[in-house]
Amino acid sequence: MAFAINGKFTSQPITGVQRVAYELTRAMQMRAVPGDEPEVFVPPNVVEPGSLLKRQRRFRWLRGTLWEQITLPIAARGVTLLNLCNTNPLFKHGQIVMVHDMAVYDVPQGFSRRFRLWYRVCFTLLPRTHPIVLTVSTFSKTRICHHLKIDESRVKVVAPGADHLDRIVADPSVLQRLELRKDAYCVIVGSLDPRKNLQGVLDAIERLGHLSEVKFVIVGRKNPRIFSSAEPEHPVHSRQVVWAGFVSDEELKALYQSAGCLVFPSLYEGFGLPPLEAMYCGCPVIASACASIPEACGDAAMYCDPTSADDIAAKVTQMMSDAVLRQRYRIAGLLHAREFRWERAAQKVLEILYIQTGERLAELTPRASAS
Repeated sequence: MAFAINGKFTSQPITGVQRVAYELTRAMQMRAVPGDEPEVFVPPNVVEPGSLLKRQRRFRWLRGTLWEQITLPIAARGVTLLNLCNTNPLFKHGQIVMVHDMAVYDVPQGFSRRFRLWYRVCFTLLPRTHPIVLTVSTFSKTRICHHLKIDESRVKVVAPGADHLDRIVADPSVLQRLELRKDAYCVIVGSLDPRKNLQGVLDAIERLGHLSEVKFVIVGRKNPRIFSSAEPEHPVHSRQVVWAGFVSDEELKALYQSAGCLVFPSLYEGFGLPPLEAMYCGCPVIASACASIPEACGDAAMYCDPTSADDIAAKVTQMMSDAVLRQRYRIAGLLHAREFRWERAAQKVLEILYIQTGERLAELTPRASAS
């Protein structure tokens, strides 16, 4: 193949962006003829699950951003490079770059000054290399074209999948550890990135004392190298709030499967994978009506105004007080989420890659997914 994948993500912890990169790479490799899987160029500090990908070529000079900007373009001379995590070698031509959102422009106050500056440099220089740009939603495509002045014909939407959860075995011991009962708690997923609007949920919880038996499980952690804010402005120490911190994929799946609902009041998302993952596990979803989230969730979520603690509280009350309503959203979510599959996303990316490199698609025959 005349292309390779930027494997910088294989050295990073799995969050939303890295999840998309890993699952797309895995699915593309599974669709290819054995021995002709796309190569992944990786740095020396690759870790799981990235280390499990096939056809890796490890380049040991430098690490992190320096590896991506110096080592990678040297290694990828004469090769079309597929970059799946927003950034790419700045001065290499013949690239395809997946840009997940324009948050550093649209909500700059949510990022550290250093992070914001670096990403703006990357995005400012991106159009000069005349790349094909991939993104995860029509919302993000609109914002990319607006901020970067890239013609919309060069921006392709590839929606993520959710079926990676089929490979994850739920670990229900997390319910016992956190002292939770099935259908008697809500999950709130997200780092302390201000865009996730954790403070809005905490303010809403203060209005939910009448749901005295319902707990609110807050999952996630903050990366201070990226996000600018400190802890929540008004921390809540209610007995209803359970600060779970980081949980494994196995624990998160179990939390979704037994939760009364997911509350996802984010103010800005390029796509919004957690609601889709929750739906895939049979968890009813209350989601923000902002940005790309309605595009991702369709008619399968109950929507709230994320800027109104009263509205968030009202929607939680409605969902948690009505078992029939929860079941309706549970079924609707399951049906909706099953439409988002990594195999379909991979096929679309491969078609773009083969067109870009002038190769034929004849060999791209679907292969059975691994369990």
